[in-house]
Amino acid sequence: MTRVTARRRGAAAIVLAAALLVPGCADDTEPTPTTSNGSDPSMFTNPVVRSDAPDPQAIKVGDTWYLFHTNSGGRNVPVLTSTDLVAWTEAGDALPTLPDWADAGKTWAPEVIQLAPDRFLLYYTVAGRESGRQCVGRAVASAPQGPYSDDAAGPLICQADLGGAIDASPFRDADGSLWLLWKNDGNAIGVDTWLWSQRLADDGLTLVGEPTKLLKQTEPWEGTLIEGPFFHRQDGRLLLFFAANAYDRAEYAEGYAVCESPTGPCVKAAENPILKSNDAASGPGHASMVVQDGRTWLLYHAWPPGQEGTTDPGRQVWLDEVTWVDGKPVVQGPTATPQPRP
Repeated sequence: MTRVTARRRGAAAIVLAAALLVPGCADDTEPTPTTSNGSDPSMFTNPVVRSDAPDPQAIKVGDTWYLFHTNSGGRNVPVLTSTDLVAWTEAGDALPTLPDWADAGKTWAPEVIQLAPDRFLLYYTVAGRESGRQCVGRAVASAPQGPYSDDAAGPLICQADLGGAIDASPFRDADGSLWLLWKNDGNAIGVDTWLWSQRLADDGLTLVGEPTKLLKQTEPWEGTLIEGPFFHRQDGRLLLFFAANAYDRAEYAEGYAVCESPTGPCVKAAENPILKSNDAASGPGHASMVVQDGRTWLLYHAWPPGQEGTTDPGRQVWLDEVTWVDGKPVVQGPTATPQPRP
């Protein structure tokens, strides 16, 4: 072997070794999930959905979780699936066709409830063509991922004179009764934002009786609005969770109230907000709650700090545990460090 040949072979070996050390040079046909924690499959790190997925809500059917969120990527109601609440896979559009009375582009805050093995109700916010405001619709499907169909001649709730109606959330109480929560979009026209409740018919398609006002913005941390309500019973107590302040600001946060019944009265917790911005996440809120193997978790959206109001990555989905101290919810988050999976 000549000295020139040896030098060439040595240089080639150095180049090859260096190339193997460069990230992305290897065949990465199966990339590591963004929610994994190195080689430890028992741990995960937030956020669990790293793309824009605002206003998340999830239900479990069989062994699968189904997560729904505000429109993005050309889908009216994006749906994702998971078996562990951590690794999520896109599963299409749950509401591929809007009703004739609605316009596309503003399909917000969808939530689903299961009423029978083959009957699922989706409540969603959409642009009402006649009113020119956001309104609440309802749609039906035989499977949790859809496709859902809304055959109504008009919206379920609109409240155009109060700015519109948004953020509908269905709830089945311990006695089997069905209820719907929502917010009048008062901040759209400079009036108060109230959280409302009303009884639903047993089929979930129509409202019964009259709506009841539960809460409005009253505290300094809430700014000019409260929104994103949902009910949760814990040890017999009925809790009403809600987000407050401007969604695209770091001041956006999550609080709760204790209610005597689904029609109130409700009293806000003195320790609010129970979830707020920190170094890990900004503007956390518009949450939903899930229970897995006796542990309670909060699904919510939040911005990367300093990127409030942007669309890339937008509002990502976070999952943090809720513990109960003297009957009060304590959210362990927002977290950005590894923690045990649900």
